Amino acid sequence: MQAEAVRRGELPPVEEVRHGVWSVAFEFGDGIDDHSLGYVVEGSDGALTVIDPGWGVEANLDRLESALADVDHSLADVDLIAVTHLHADHLGGAEALRRASGARIALHAAEQRALGERTSDAAAADADIARWGAPRDDQEALVASWGSGRHLPALTADLLLGDGDVLPIAGRLLRAVHTPGHTAGHLCFVEPEQRLVFTGDHVLPRINPGIGLGGRTGTNPLTDYLASLDRMVALDVAGPDALEVCPGHEYRFVGLRGRAEALIEHRADRSRDAAAALDALDRPTVWQVAERMSWSGGIASLHGYRLGSALAQTEWHVQDLGRADELRAA
Repeated sequence: MQAEAVRRGELPPVEEVRHGVWSVAFEFGDGIDDHSLGYVVEGSDGALTVIDPGWGVEANLDRLESALADVDHSLADVDLIAVTHLHADHLGGAEALRRASGARIALHAAEQRALGERTSDAAAADADIARWGAPRDDQEALVASWGSGRHLPALTADLLLGDGDVLPIAGRLLRAVHTPGHTAGHLCFVEPEQRLVFTGDHVLPRINPGIGLGGRTGTNPLTDYLASLDRMVALDVAGPDALEVCPGHEYRFVGLRGRAEALIEHRADRSRDAAAALDALDRPTVWQVAERMSWSGGIASLHGYRLGSALAQTEWHVQDLGRADELRAA
């Protein structure tokens, strides 16, 4: 049903994924015509955990309240809000849900750190933009969306999660798996007994997730992302015990290993593009390398945040190749 709704351009309906597990679609804010997927997990004591409560708009809290009523629950039953990562379409609704329910908010320590460092990160991003060498006409929009003008929610979690931590849900073994890359503290949640994995934005059925979209780190987000995809490959099994993927966007699917391997190959293609550009150019800027890479629609079709992401990814691919010294600043 989710895939059919996506093909029709509609908001997917509330669905029961397993006994005591439901999916809920949340609308984007800021006039963006899109949605994210959140999940409600019921413990054996009747308490609820909400994974990724969506963008912080009133309609989403109302939608969640209505969905809970349909399964004989209310907002007062929500005990925990587990967030895969810090982006507004996943974390944005957490504060309002905490106020409405009294639930605790849980996320990875690296996401909490990134939220606290967003001012210094933004200034460093402005410096990146100046160095990358994008056309002057793009500079202002890049600063507004990728640099110091970019907005991240302000929030302090009640519970900081690490790799391997089990969420405090009665009667369930829902384990956090640290999967950095998309953001530094991105988490997936795995419940082997139910054969479910909640992947946030780490693995999506059709979209190739961006990387390094959650604050600056001391490591290369591309290298981190590829290692995290390897963890997904190792996590899945073939046959009837294969995990069903509950992603943060689009629709649920089976085939985690194959999709993770496809994402690894996609990144290998991008690295080959970057290497070919470096071979052909003498001391290029990041922009000049990015111009020769295979972006959907071409680099000219990208603007603002999407362009900033593409340029950052270009630099990380060059670094991962061990060829950063071949770049020059604009």
